[in-house]
Amino acid sequence: SSSPPANQISRVDLPLIRFLLSVQVRHFSAQSHDAGRLALAGADQPDLSVAAVVIMACNRPDYLHRTVESILKYQKAVASKFPLFISQDGTNGEVKNKALSYTQITFMQHVDLEPVHTESPGEHIAYYKIANHYKWALDELFTKRNFRRVIILEDDMEIAPDFFDYFEAAAKLLDTDKSIMAVSSWNDNGQKQFVYDPKALYRSDFFPGLGWMLTKSTWMELSPKWPKAYWDDWVRLKEVHKDRQFIRPEVCRTYNFGEHGSSMGQFFNQYLKPIKLNDAHIDWNSEDLSYLSEDKFLIKFGKDVANATPVHGSDDLLKAHNLYVDVRIQYNDQGDFERVARQFGVFEEWKDGVPRAAYKGVVVFRYKSSRRRIYLVGPDSLRQLGV
Repeated sequence: SSSPPANQISRVDLPLIRFLLSVQVRHFSAQSHDAGRLALAGADQPDLSVAAVVIMACNRPDYLHRTVESILKYQKAVASKFPLFISQDGTNGEVKNKALSYTQITFMQHVDLEPVHTESPGEHIAYYKIANHYKWALDELFTKRNFRRVIILEDDMEIAPDFFDYFEAAAKLLDTDKSIMAVSSWNDNGQKQFVYDPKALYRSDFFPGLGWMLTKSTWMELSPKWPKAYWDDWVRLKEVHKDRQFIRPEVCRTYNFGEHGSSMGQFFNQYLKPIKLNDAHIDWNSEDLSYLSEDKFLIKFGKDVANATPVHGSDDLLKAHNLYVDVRIQYNDQGDFERVARQFGVFEEWKDGVPRAAYKGVVVFRYKSSRRRIYLVGPDSLRQLGV
């Protein structure tokens, strides 16, 4: 049996080859489509999720472990709504191995080997690296992965049991009220002695950070002008937030245990260690948060401040102690505010003319973990509140 000529094979088999190729192409397309569909139904789920949750990490594997374990404790029940990501800055092998050990978390790695040029001599380059990492990670999640909202955590935070329910309820506020720039889980004056009501939420002119959510539209505005360093203080500039406000809780939904980090444990013992992490069960889906709308909150907060008993004189602490009602204490300027804040032990710091946690220049906190509220009221606050 002799073999047929080569040109005969090509003539006979050409239709068959074309048919087989077409089947392969269709099969490959179907596989790609299925893979795309499965990927969509898996880690990212941009359309089904409330928000992507990203943990910003660098070189602290032990801290990362503690943070992830805290998050997974409450995230498992809502995993489809809150897909988890770890974004590592740099090449620390222990952090990468720890991140990759969690099969339910998507790992992202930002490696930038370019030398950092600080704007002033002696500046800590970590703040430049952090800002650069934030921009990269948020661009990745909003632009490449197309999430509508992102919650940013850091690798030294534990979360409260109602963390995810809180942010799901707050997402509706973010979508409907364009005067809200972001929602935070943090209160700068959230130390045990200054809080009482786990349901209470406030508007604030000061960006709290430390566990916060923003929308894609807000990121598209911020990304092109993102700063080289000190990104959180940049967000606090009036020219950046443009009179939009931030939602914050009275009782924190995150606890920052990061005594060792870029801020070198700054204020840790005084301000971070005593923070109260919420442990009360709140059904956020049944809470009416309409009081946080700009108009309603202004009126309600204004009435509360107006109804508080004014206290005048130098020994504000003693006078407040002897009154069993809400109290308001007026300060004249930043120096005066710092003096009064120091007496009570609340944050003294201002950024761009706004005290930490302030709304219309008013800083409110509870007195010795009781229902009683202390309002530190600015020289122009009553007018701004319409009181």
